[in-house]
Amino acid sequence: MELLHDSVGFAVKGLIVFLTVTLSVLAVVILTRRRGQASTRLEVKPLNRRFEALGDAVRHAVADKAELKALEKERKKAPSSKGPRVYVLDFDGDIMATAVTNLREEVSALLAVVRPDDEVVMRLESPGGGVPHYGLAAAQLVRLKDKKVKLTICVDRVAASGGYMMACVADRIVAAPFSIVGSIGVKKNDVDFEELTAGEFKRTVTVFGEITPKGRQKAVEQLEETHVLFKDFVKSQRPSLDIDAVATGEYWLGRRAKELGLVDELGTSDDYLLGRTREAKLFQVRFKPAMAWRQRISAGAMSFMERLVMTVLSRLHALRLQ
Repeated sequence: MELLHDSVGFAVKGLIVFLTVTLSVLAVVILTRRRGQASTRLEVKPLNRRFEALGDAVRHAVADKAELKALEKERKKAPSSKGPRVYVLDFDGDIMATAVTNLREEVSALLAVVRPDDEVVMRLESPGGGVPHYGLAAAQLVRLKDKKVKLTICVDRVAASGGYMMACVADRIVAAPFSIVGSIGVKKNDVDFEELTAGEFKRTVTVFGEITPKGRQKAVEQLEETHVLFKDFVKSQRPSLDIDAVATGEYWLGRRAKELGLVDELGTSDDYLLGRTREAKLFQVRFKPAMAWRQRISAGAMSFMERLVMTVLSRLHALRLQ
């Protein structure tokens, strides 16, 4: 109980601090900043040096002068600007695939500069969501494929349902061993609060009210049609996949997903990108839309609250384990 009281007390104190900081920042902004929008921009950050710096922090502490000198000599042989480039994108998907707004701009920018030997790597994380929204996200990736741009997608935690709809477009899918992959199925919440599903195992059915037989039949037909289109799309992108075996609505961990042909390689995005630094120049590309000062304040407040809630939940979880 003492830990519980401490956790609640911490949450209350955190909330007070949050409100104080937010109001202070708001006052400063109102007094010192003109109301308006920041300019939209595309950020491009080189990543090779970042990976080197992580290792250098250890090397300079443990290596002798001869080893450091040999390393410096080796780095002079690093890929030149004329070598292949790897452009790294990040997609953090929600139920409405809102990140597609940025993705379409990033893809358009890359198509203007990408060369035949370049590669696009996407670090993808999404449990899926609305079919039209993820259909658009997948279509943005198809734009790269149509231009013969090599596309690799890395899944560190989850690419399910609409997330896998995006992932299957890639020439190569790299997934962490315990990532969640698959869930090739669709579901619908009817206006009468009955959830209908397509896919043998994607069936979490809860009935709260009545639905007419005709309405039920129509809803099921729409679901099945969408499911067939989903299956056809995945099959067109990965022809060697036994689509009937995997399009059941189930999901699998990375290792099993590889056995089924849903992914091509086991590993993390960190390992994949680190390996590419040996022969290519890496650049992180991120589109940042314009945000009014009110939106920036709101986004900062939301981020703080999320961290606060996660801290409280972690403490309560630790309490249950004791």
